[in-house]
Amino acid sequence: MAGKEMKAPLREEADGGDDVGACSSICAVVLTVVSALFVLVTFPFSLFFCFKVVNEFERAVIFRLGRLVEGNPKGPGMFFILPCIDNYVKIDLRTQSFDVPPQEVLSKDSVTVQVDAVVYYRISDPVTSVTNVVNVNQSTKLLSQTTLRNVLGIKSLADMLTDRDTISEMMQTTLDQATDVWGVKVERVEVKDVRLPHQLQRAMAAEAEAAREARAKVIAAEGEQNAAVAYAEAADIMAEEPGALQLRYLQTLNLISAEKSSTIVFPLPLADMGLDQITADAQPHLC
Repeated sequence: MAGKEMKAPLREEADGGDDVGACSSICAVVLTVVSALFVLVTFPFSLFFCFKVVNEFERAVIFRLGRLVEGNPKGPGMFFILPCIDNYVKIDLRTQSFDVPPQEVLSKDSVTVQVDAVVYYRISDPVTSVTNVVNVNQSTKLLSQTTLRNVLGIKSLADMLTDRDTISEMMQTTLDQATDVWGVKVERVEVKDVRLPHQLQRAMAAEAEAAREARAKVIAAEGEQNAAVAYAEAADIMAEEPGALQLRYLQTLNLISAEKSSTIVFPLPLADMGLDQITADAQPHLC
């Protein structure tokens, strides 16, 4: 008995819903006929209200008595509507762009930076962009801000500065998947600027300068080491050939002689000139 009593109200509600739907259909038909008669009575003045034009880059989504008219969006060119019961929404299919305001992002290595970007998108499905979201442009802008923070939050500071292409592709893929249900196609995302705090900039500049100085000292030490090896090899060669040292003396004298205003005192070994024997012979006579 209880089951039969519960089924009875459900049947009554279903019957009431069918009656409301039937009444709505009848009213819609009546209003459509009245609107068509109005067009015929006021012809040709009604043509100014019935025919609309959209551009090549636009589409028109038509609603009749609040319901979406079946079929594809109208346009480009001229299309027909019934006055008083039809209204339409124009959708621009061209690629649009907007700047993402600078967002403060905490990177993976706990560095706070400000990052801004630019997003390029277009409407791929006019009907979905009208029926599934209130303001598709504003929704896309707000979603891009949160996506920028979420994507950069898993990146380190070094990745933000050196790997912008990968970050842009990741943002483009994430935004495109999220806005697909709104009839939006995100074509491109570009990270414009990564702004570092001034203290961090000075610290990074000092670190880079210290690294350059360290590399310069290493290069200088390697040069001295190579020069020492070359000097040692040259000394070994001169030790084998006694005349080589004399030639080196003469070469050095030739280089110094370019300065005519200087006085040069150049020592010469007596053994190489044969004067040691003359000195030895002269010593007994001096005694």
